[in-house]
Amino acid sequence: MDRAVTAPGAVVPELVEIGRARTVVQTLAELWRDRELLYFLVWKDIKVKYKQTALGVAWVVLQPVIGMLLFTLLFGKVAKLPNDGLPYPVFYYASLLSWTYFSSALLMASNSVISNTSLVTKVYFPRILLPAASVIGALLDLAIASTILLGLLLFYDVPLTPGLALLPLFLGILVLFTLGVGQLLAALNVNYRDIKHALPFVVQIWMFASPVVWPLSMVPEPYQWLASLNPIAGIIEATRAVISGSPVPWDWVSISAAMALLLFALGLWYFQRTARRFADVI
Repeated sequence: MDRAVTAPGAVVPELVEIGRARTVVQTLAELWRDRELLYFLVWKDIKVKYKQTALGVAWVVLQPVIGMLLFTLLFGKVAKLPNDGLPYPVFYYASLLSWTYFSSALLMASNSVISNTSLVTKVYFPRILLPAASVIGALLDLAIASTILLGLLLFYDVPLTPGLALLPLFLGILVLFTLGVGQLLAALNVNYRDIKHALPFVVQIWMFASPVVWPLSMVPEPYQWLASLNPIAGIIEATRAVISGSPVPWDWVSISAAMALLLFALGLWYFQRTARRFADVI
């Protein structure tokens, strides 16, 4: 363990960083042990996000609602893209819920280490708590915005099917995927600050490459498996399927789940491999 001298003749353990990487099991054990700190970081992120905003949490609803209205007009009424049998507002809002959560949580997670520089450089704690807090904190926004979806289902007389009970499963895959990519980008952002500037543009392109505006059924069948390698594709399609009462595309969901698990493992491995050097390079 690294040591630091605080006074002549006095030597104490260094609190900023440790000198060894942790295994995945050790990392998960630390997360459970420091769950109270995770709660504190989640609450801090929520307060900072809405501090000194005139509309407060109304921004959580405005973003997907405005997107829904624009997509309904441009891609529904004008372009008349397929809507899987759902009213266009329901079709677009359901996909925008997942996408808005993913994009906002990813942007916050990618900057989580950089935005907590003073904390990272002063004391040791499991660094993985920082992107995890951003991803978990964004769930509150998702929960609030979901109330509008329920209102849309009632307004358009869309039946509430038993398949809606599967939504927590799809949400779990989405959280796993978001955390995996978020922790990978958070670690990269410490060494390469270009990530911060390039990510909003990449996220914008990623949205139109995902079945947010269009259904996956528009892709020729031989290539649909390729499109479903994008983990959020299967999540969005499965969400719209259970809302419309259609069969769940389990093949797409399985591919998305496998990709989410792979990206989570990759992100966790890279993050914990580089975390011990954050205080030196940040």
